[in-house]
Amino acid sequence: MVADGRGRLVELNAVAASLFPGAEHGSSLRDVVPTWLFEAHDRFASDPAEQHPGDRTPASGPIGERSFEAHPARSGHGQVVWWLVDDTDRRAAEEALRSERERTAFLARASTTLLASMHVETCMEATARLAAEHLADAAVTVAPGGGRGHPVTSCGPSGEVMHTTVRGNPEEVPGLAEALRGFPPVPSRRIDPGALPDWAVPEGLAGPVGSVVVSPLPGHGVPAGALILLRTEDRRTFSENEEVFARLFAARAGAAISAARMYADLTAITATLMRELLPPRLRGVHGVEFAGAYRPYSQDERVGGDFYDVHPGATGEEETLVVLGDVCGKGLEAAVLTGKIRNTLQALLPLAADHQSVLGLVNGALINSHDTRFATLALASVIRRGGTVRLRVTSAGHPAPLLVRADGRVEEADTRGTMVGVFPEITSTTAHLELAPGETCLLFTDGIIEARGGPWGDELFGADRLKAALAECAGMPAEAVVEHAQMLTEQWIGGGHHDDMAVVAVTAPHHAHLTAVDGRTRGRYTA
Repeated sequence: MVADGRGRLVELNAVAASLFPGAEHGSSLRDVVPTWLFEAHDRFASDPAEQHPGDRTPASGPIGERSFEAHPARSGHGQVVWWLVDDTDRRAAEEALRSERERTAFLARASTTLLASMHVETCMEATARLAAEHLADAAVTVAPGGGRGHPVTSCGPSGEVMHTTVRGNPEEVPGLAEALRGFPPVPSRRIDPGALPDWAVPEGLAGPVGSVVVSPLPGHGVPAGALILLRTEDRRTFSENEEVFARLFAARAGAAISAARMYADLTAITATLMRELLPPRLRGVHGVEFAGAYRPYSQDERVGGDFYDVHPGATGEEETLVVLGDVCGKGLEAAVLTGKIRNTLQALLPLAADHQSVLGLVNGALINSHDTRFATLALASVIRRGGTVRLRVTSAGHPAPLLVRADGRVEEADTRGTMVGVFPEITSTTAHLELAPGETCLLFTDGIIEARGGPWGDELFGADRLKAALAECAGMPAEAVVEHAQMLTEQWIGGGHHDDMAVVAVTAPHHAHLTAVDGRTRGRYTA
């Protein structure tokens, strides 16, 4: 269309005439075109400096239900030619692209937030908070129920997260029972907001609920829960695209919650199994001191191939069995075999008095298993007689125990034997030892004497250094002997690599004596 400097229509084509009903030659632009177009014409026509319309941003605005761009061009006699271009579809595409970019960015941020923690409750909180901030006025996450009800996490407009447990029927919320079973969501138009129970509506909403979306939280194999989104009556209802986007968010939230739940389950299982694999905490038994220490080959590991156990006798008249072992290999695989050996030895306790029979049965169990690993073992049967501690020590491929005498001498027990799990038959010799008060028998794995370190980092700690270290431990309690040996070994290693290391000290304590409780019976040992 063409208009003069006074804002009068000079000419318009048929398309413009259909676009502006009532427009004809001589009509005032003010009366027939939208305000935004008239004001653009007024600015352009009255400003002679605007000689290059291609350098300026075109005017734009709505005409009816569509959007247009208006491009001006000067013609003779001060007239202006306006070219109107329908950009509704382009703007819609740009808006859709912008919205999609925002949603993609939000999903990326949400994934980062949700995966930042492997704690189930934290993931539920993040899900409710993110949904309330970006998708709705309030959000509620419902976890699968157990015998004590459904854990519920809710977040309102204030951003405060609340935790409750709902023992009611999830069918009170339309579509919730299906969502908790992983079925597709019910369209929001089928959910009556007025039928929501009180627990499903967080506190702080500015008005009554006007629109509700219930979406499942898909998990890994089993549903992770359900997400309820709420909007008040003064907000527009959820559109179909918004419901689809809510399901996309719920899918990511469900995956994060499910991963956190699986991690929690695995952590609980690992903790339970680890309690059985970790060496026990040792204490005094029947008037004899016991102490032990274990260090795996890596700081990232808690268990490995070295192990020890102390099986107390039922009374002070029965021997206490000490077991120290070293399984070929490192890490969890080696720890699994140590668990098998420890369980086998536990079952063989009635035969503990005969070391050769016990070692033979353990050897047979390893030979007949599918595992090709072998192990070395040291057995020590300990009993106190008066002020003396008597030991029977048997080595099966293991370094011979060392005796720390009261005068500082360090002796090697005369025991040796073949390792278990290699040959059909094994042989071993048993050493009979006695410890006076303050003397110690130290059992250790080869990780101690084979630890590499020193000035150049490649020299073995060796048996001689260990004996020299123990010579300084004369008269020390069992705990102090273990700590001293472990400390010197770790100092020798520094930051270098090493094998699993385990030590057990058996010490005859000072000043322990037999006391009769009632003055007549044999009594018990006290320190």
